[in-house]
Amino acid sequence: MTTALIDRVRSRLLAAEGEATPGRVAAALRDEGLVLGDDAVLDLVVRMRQDMVGAGRLEPLLREPGVTDVLVNGCGEVWVDRGAGLARAHVRFESEADLRRLAQRLAAAAGRRLDDASPHVDARLPDGVRLHAVIPPVAVDGTLLSLRIPPRRAFSLDDLVDRGTIDEPRAELLRGMVHARLSLLVSGGTGSGKTTVLATLLGEVPVDERIVIVEDSTELAPQHPHVVRMQARTANVEGSGQITSRDLVRQALRMRPDRLVVGEVRGAEVVDLLAAMNTGHEGGAGTVHANSPGDVPARLEALGVMAGLDRIAVHALVSAGIDAVVHVRREHDGRRVVDGIHVLAREPGGLVATQAALTRVHDQFVEGPGMERLRERTFQG
Repeated sequence: MTTALIDRVRSRLLAAEGEATPGRVAAALRDEGLVLGDDAVLDLVVRMRQDMVGAGRLEPLLREPGVTDVLVNGCGEVWVDRGAGLARAHVRFESEADLRRLAQRLAAAAGRRLDDASPHVDARLPDGVRLHAVIPPVAVDGTLLSLRIPPRRAFSLDDLVDRGTIDEPRAELLRGMVHARLSLLVSGGTGSGKTTVLATLLGEVPVDERIVIVEDSTELAPQHPHVVRMQARTANVEGSGQITSRDLVRQALRMRPDRLVVGEVRGAEVVDLLAAMNTGHEGGAGTVHANSPGDVPARLEALGVMAGLDRIAVHALVSAGIDAVVHVRREHDGRRVVDGIHVLAREPGGLVATQAALTRVHDQFVEGPGMERLRERTFQG
C-alpha cells in the first residue's frame, strides 16, 4: 500500500467528514479499486485515526502521566521528558509528509496557519498544550515539533515542599511575601518551572482579591476563585488584528485588579507593568527569563530601553516597583527547585542590583545580606 494511496484514502474520508470506521475505510479503498483483508483494513483504520484525531501517534505520549514535553526532530526522532530529562521515545513517523501533515493539522486546530509562506507557529491547542512548530526549508532536517503539556492540576506550596522544590520554612516565607503584597518576579531558564511556581504563589492570594493575568500564550491556571485571564493575539493573514501583551496590560489596569500578573515579561509590556507597580498596584507578579537573579535588572533594563525608556528611568521604576526575585532552576536529575530569593536595592550610581536573601547550597538555604530587609517587608505588620 503506497503512501500516495493512503493519502487518497485519507482525503476521501476528510471530504466526507466521516469518522475513520472500518466500513468507511473499506468503502474508500473500493473507490480506489482496491480490496483488502479484514486485518489490513483494521490496521489502516488505526493509522487513519492517528492521522485525523488529536496529536496522532504522539497522543499516547501526551496523555502519559508525568510527561512535560514531547519533542520531534524530523520524522525519525521523537523525544519525551517525563520529569527526569529527555529520553528517546519508541515512536516514529513513516515520512516527513506524515509529520508535516500533523504539524499543520495541530496549527489549524489552534487557529493558525503553517505553510511555506508562514513556516513557523507558536500557539496553544484547545486542550492547553503549548505548540511550537517549524517546517522546511527553515527547519533544515525536517519538521520540528515541540509540545509542552501544562500541569494537569494546580499545585499548592505544600505540594512543592513534597516535591522537593522548596522546604517548609521557605514555603512559609513565600506565603508571607504574597500576603504582604510584595511585588514579585519569578526568574529562571526555559523549562525551569517558573510558571508552576508563579501559579502556586498566586494560589496563596486571599480569596477576596481579584487577579488579572496577561499572557502571550495562556499557561497560568492558579487555584483561586477570582481569576481573569487575557491572551495576546498575533496578526491574521492580512497583517491586521494583532493585540499585544502591552495592549492587554493597559486594559487590565482598567479592570480593577488587586493583583496584576504578566505571565512572561519579554517585551514593551515591561514599561506598563513597572508603571502599574509604581501607581498603587501592589502585589503584582510576572516571570522573566534570566540565568541568575543577578541578571534580572539587566534583563529588565534591556527590555525597557528597547521600549523607549532611558536606562536610569528603567532602574528607577524597577527599584520602586519590584520587591523581590524568586529564582528557580532545573537540576540535572530533572527536579525543579527554588534556587534563591533576592531583594532589589538601588546602588549609589542610580542602578539597581539584587541582594541575596536566601541562596540554595546543596539543598540547604543560606541566608544573605538581603534577608533582614526581606523579613522587614514581609512581616512588618
